[in-house]
Amino acid sequence: MFDIGMTELLVIGLVALIVVGPKDLPGMFRTLGQFTAKAKRMAREFSHAMEDAADEAGVKDVAETVKAAANPKKMGLDKIREATNFDKFPDGSETKKLAKERAEAAEKIKASTAKAAETRLAKEAAAKAEAEKSVSKPKTAAKPKAAKPAVKPKAAAKPKAAAKPKAKPAAKPKPKAKKADT
Repeated sequence: MFDIGMTELLVIGLVALIVVGPKDLPGMFRTLGQFTAKAKRMAREFSHAMEDAADEAGVKDVAETVKAAANPKKMGLDKIREATNFDKFPDGSETKKLAKERAEAAEKIKASTAKAAETRLAKEAAAKAEAEKSVSKPKTAAKPKAAKPAVKPKAAAKPKAAAKPKAKPAAKPKPKAKKADT
């Protein structure tokens, strides 16, 4: 309430020491403390008396009712509960019809998925059996192939011939290069 810091209290104490004197200063502070205690006690009694009068008049009940009615959170939840109450719809409602149709469609999908899975497993089993038969049959004697090197050395690599363009009409024949005798 009062914004008095330590420096202000020190200044007040020094002024009181000079004005009142060191002999009467403790008595003055005692009297000041008793006065402030009486003022606090009177304020507390007044606030208790006002609260008691409000309780007798029923002001707290009215205040709680007003707070509950003005609470936006509670109002919103009540509206949501009211909007999501599906008990008010009749048994033959459109929602229930759609639910039945969706359940039937889901069952059809599950059945076709199961059938497709069985077909796929049967095909995999047949392919596995075929692979085992082909491995177990002895093959005709074939010549073993020599292992090819993974990378050809550059010296052994043949230069690629340039792609010859298609025949051009009215092109001049080029003279052939003479072969040199070695």
